[in-house]
Amino acid sequence: MATTPPIPEERHDPYAVLRIPEFRLYISARFCITLAMQIQAVVVGWQIYDLTKDPLALGLIGLVEAIPSITVALYAGHVADIVPRKRIIMTVLSVLLFCSLSLLFYTLDVGQVLHQFGTTPIYSVIFLSGLARGFMGPATFSFMPQLLPDKKFYANAITWSSSTWQAASVAGPAIGGLVYAFGGVSAAFSVDAALVLLALVLYGFIAGRPLPLSNGPKLNIKESLQTGLKFVFGNQIILSALALDMFAVLFGGAVALLPIFASDILQIGPQGLGLLRSAPAIGSVTMAVFMAYRPITFNAGKKMLWAVAGFGACIIGFGLSQLFWLSFALLLLSGVLDSVSVIIRSTLIHTLTPEYMKGRVSSVNNIFVGSSNEIGSFESGLAAKLLGVVPSVVFGGTMTILIVSFTAWKADKLRKLSL
Repeated sequence: MATTPPIPEERHDPYAVLRIPEFRLYISARFCITLAMQIQAVVVGWQIYDLTKDPLALGLIGLVEAIPSITVALYAGHVADIVPRKRIIMTVLSVLLFCSLSLLFYTLDVGQVLHQFGTTPIYSVIFLSGLARGFMGPATFSFMPQLLPDKKFYANAITWSSSTWQAASVAGPAIGGLVYAFGGVSAAFSVDAALVLLALVLYGFIAGRPLPLSNGPKLNIKESLQTGLKFVFGNQIILSALALDMFAVLFGGAVALLPIFASDILQIGPQGLGLLRSAPAIGSVTMAVFMAYRPITFNAGKKMLWAVAGFGACIIGFGLSQLFWLSFALLLLSGVLDSVSVIIRSTLIHTLTPEYMKGRVSSVNNIFVGSSNEIGSFESGLAAKLLGVVPSVVFGGTMTILIVSFTAWKADKLRKLSL
């Protein structure tokens, strides 16, 4: 009696989305804009600390960027669901190019007209940049799935998008530190502006996409925002994943204090600062590429919780370290663990959210996670001012571990999640 041969399993293609031309343009533009923002962050941080020698002034950079981003976040999500997303992205990139050119002009102010205002012009540009980036997040988050032929590409696309972002985060701080050290602040901001312009050109080659159709009635702004919030707060998996990352980044981020570690504790200068800022991204991009070949599906929720707890432990170790190589290694490992959390969270949000609502859900995600980077920078600067630099970092890592423990106890659906 003949037997039916078994149907072979579909082979996982780690390069599936890279075979899509417009997705390649998308991640190339993402690489350029991330590289530009990382260079800008390093240079502005060193510039502000050099002018003020005040850790709180470093924290204020994050706060000044976060306030406008949070303020417009929900409205930006609504806009991303009613306005073609490419149009929003092109507008935002134009504003970011203006910001980069403004920072460059400040360094070339021959008459020293702006310099009499101290750091105020720099903070003003960062405020405008935060406003623009508040609209950028929901637009790019909801535009990326429109470039893919099917939902089965989501995990692969998120992994490569994350890899691209992390690769730029590796190169950006190192390039920013080196250009600042050897070419000066004007050269660094020139590179920043050129990269933003290149991102704008690359996005220009991507065809626009119509907005996804909604099955429900047309909503006004208030109803639209309420619908997005109800969706997030009514889904335990999404809500707990967002809350976990928000508090972990809020308390566990030591990036804002790296200029102090580089200058006063490890004494390694701007070149060393660039390397320290690159370390988490080196770990993240390595892990993201590994996950392109070996995606996490089974027990994804538990692995996410363990990854965030390990991240907190790395931050504690970094705060206590006085050796450059050990500090670098701990930051690198924190990036490995953070990559696991980011990819799992992004995959489940894309998978569980309807296309027509992704702008609004992304805006809530930006409030929870994206802006927590900037607020975390302010928290780190304020804690360093009150407790001292090292105790504040140790405190932040400890709080991260406690938050993971509480989330694991309360969010049973996340704990049992498999993708």
